[in-house]
Amino acid sequence: MDFGLVLQTDPPASAVVGLMRRAERNGFRYGWTFDSSVLWQEPFVIYSRILEHTTKLTVGPMVTNPGTRTWEVTASTFATLNEMYGNRTVCGIGRGDSAMRVAGRKPNTLARLGEAIGVIRDLAEGREAEVDGQRLRLPWVKDGKLPVWMAAYGPKALALAGEKADGFILQLADPYLTEWMVKAVREAAADAGRDPESITICVAAPAYVGDDLAHAREQCRWFGGMVGNHVADLVARYGEHSGLVPEALTEYIKRRQGYDYSHHGRTGNPDTAFVPDEIVDRFCLLGPVQAHIDKLRALRELGVDQFALYAMHDAREAVIDAYGAQVIPALS
Repeated sequence: MDFGLVLQTDPPASAVVGLMRRAERNGFRYGWTFDSSVLWQEPFVIYSRILEHTTKLTVGPMVTNPGTRTWEVTASTFATLNEMYGNRTVCGIGRGDSAMRVAGRKPNTLARLGEAIGVIRDLAEGREAEVDGQRLRLPWVKDGKLPVWMAAYGPKALALAGEKADGFILQLADPYLTEWMVKAVREAAADAGRDPESITICVAAPAYVGDDLAHAREQCRWFGGMVGNHVADLVARYGEHSGLVPEALTEYIKRRQGYDYSHHGRTGNPDTAFVPDEIVDRFCLLGPVQAHIDKLRALRELGVDQFALYAMHDAREAVIDAYGAQVIPALS
């Protein structure tokens, strides 16, 4: 199992670079960041510094979207980083939540997302692709490589990930839901004539190591609110009891009142009081080291290839070090 570190690009950027260097020293192989241009600093500028100050870390957004930047700009940015530092980038992509809504735009359609996945990958790897009716190619790209991993929850999005993406990002660590969603992605891949095992499965969630479970829950409760924001979209689209989305995912948002993106991904988010302890425990990894190891082993048995650790809490260095000293060696 691989491990990744997920951060927000809060200033100073040097702190983000420092934490990514710490992660690499501790055996993490991936460095991810949020990508929301209004809420945080521009990640691609920071990726350049991370790549310069690491040797093996693969970096990318969790997640970008097809609407914030034009597709040829996104592809060219990845390809430039790859030319400078070797093929050490990965493109996590989704419909767009905070990046689009904070700017007053709606998230992209799945049709647009599916088209963007192919175009960005083709351009970044040096192939010709069509953008807005125009055939384009980046003539300077040589031996480029850009895996594109798609974030998804709903049935149509899971099917699209299986049909087109190189990897699937699931932003929660509940084994029951992980099994259900991985199965949906792999079935869609098989139906599309692809090898289901060729799709990398990445589970992303907060992790907090320690014996004070109540404190850990409060530090990570924001995550249930962030996931609930996506779940609310699914309920609005498919209905509460459609059978298309597991009730284990939708039930807890009934008390949800709204969402203020100024607190997005933040400890102490006042819009996440509706999230019960049970959801925090199911969606996150909390408690002593052995509890993390046990849950990660269960996820690995379900086909998870990477655990990406959200470190938006008051113990970022401690959790990176604990994983490097005890968790990563136990899962490697």
